[in-house]
Amino acid sequence: MSYETMSDFFTARVEGYDAHMLKNVGGCKEGYKKLATFIPRNTVKLLDLGCGTGLELDEIFKVLPGVEVTGIDLTKAMLDKLKEKHPDKALKLIHGSYFECDLGIEQYDIAISFQTMHHFSHEDKVQLYTKIYKSLKMGGQYIECDYMVELQEEEDYWYSANAKVREELHIPAGAFYHYDTPCTVSNQKKLFQLAGFSQVKDVWRKENTTIVIGKK
Repeated sequence: MSYETMSDFFTARVEGYDAHMLKNVGGCKEGYKKLATFIPRNTVKLLDLGCGTGLELDEIFKVLPGVEVTGIDLTKAMLDKLKEKHPDKALKLIHGSYFECDLGIEQYDIAISFQTMHHFSHEDKVQLYTKIYKSLKMGGQYIECDYMVELQEEEDYWYSANAKVREELHIPAGAFYHYDTPCTVSNQKKLFQLAGFSQVKDVWRKENTTIVIGKK
């Protein structure tokens, strides 16, 4: 089977990425628009983790054209596409891993992610969500739109399959390869809570595309 590093996977697909997400991934076209409706209109500084080509930002800029965005992504080709689309926006783009980047303390009003967190373990997520929590101002929110499943059996299957492939291919621990490992909505909310977020709610879902919000 094809098992690519995260950066290689998305670099190879950058030209058709927007069309694929909008046409082929259930719930995403509506999810991009829906996520924008949950961004408070007084938001000044926004953190976008795994921003890619900025499909979610396309919608956010329609309602908050002046928002200051820090976007982080592993794939330089996607960041270049984002800059091409929005040359006039207040964008600070970081080519790197959001696991390794210093997100700062109480820097942002809102943090978001869209279809990026379903590639990681529970432990990695809690570590990252804790960083996100610390990066938010008091009263700030983390809004995640992601691929989530309903049944524990589904989650167990994907995590087990991923572990098997990594073992067969001798993939070292901590190396980021593209493989979907979605959590259940219930477990995803628990991970938010473990990182310190309160008032954690799933607020929208179409097919497997789900929005969960946690507040600091």
